[in-house]
Amino acid sequence: MLEGTTIAVTSGKGGVGKSTVSANLALALSRLGKKVALIDLDVYGFSIPKILNISDKPKTMNGKMIPIGYEGMGVMSIGFISKGNEPIVWRGPMIGKVLEHFFNDVIWGKVDYTILDMPPGTGDIALDMHQMLPNSKELIVTTPHPNATHVAERAGKMAQKSNHDIVGVVENMSYFTPPTNQDERYYLFGKGGGEALASSLNTEVVASIPMSIPNEDGEVPAIATETSNLFEHYNRLARTIDRKLSVPTNE
Repeated sequence: MLEGTTIAVTSGKGGVGKSTVSANLALALSRLGKKVALIDLDVYGFSIPKILNISDKPKTMNGKMIPIGYEGMGVMSIGFISKGNEPIVWRGPMIGKVLEHFFNDVIWGKVDYTILDMPPGTGDIALDMHQMLPNSKELIVTTPHPNATHVAERAGKMAQKSNHDIVGVVENMSYFTPPTNQDERYYLFGKGGGEALASSLNTEVVASIPMSIPNEDGEVPAIATETSNLFEHYNRLARTIDRKLSVPTNE
């Protein structure tokens, strides 16, 4: 069974960087010395194995699964047990069984934080999660664009109706700063969407994360390393979350 504080990372629609935020937040919390579990619940659109570049398969012990270890974290995803990149074609009741399996039949050990990478929207998985983990917190990810914030508001209202605390809003892809001039900002998806969403949900923007700058090879890695312009943004987000929730390290 999961211990510690659970944070469900949600969004209204896909393509806003929810999974990337989930993975980087989990890693940043781990860098703070926290024991972290990262669970990919985006069953139909799982991407955590690709983001973390994990190809290992989980082992079992006494009928229970052992999560994949990554940078000090425990990680689970339906992608670890699916065949390649084959689609998952399941109905709602089967999804509920997967959630129970990940929550109760995996040897997580003692953890301070469990980060849930939720599917976008307010479907079966979100409903089952709210019922199975009534004390979980929610972090809502959006871009500044009005369409993204409009849809994300529904996810926030679902959390409120099920009496789940909203930790805050992460405005992802807030702006672009060219590497040649750190004083310039280009708001490619508009401006102020995160603040408007936070206001409508009576919460706050806990991070405004800019767009990633390509590395020397022209690639944009999903995971922010020390050389990434996003590295300190995620570190600040982790410190903010940890300060708001005041979670002591699990020894």
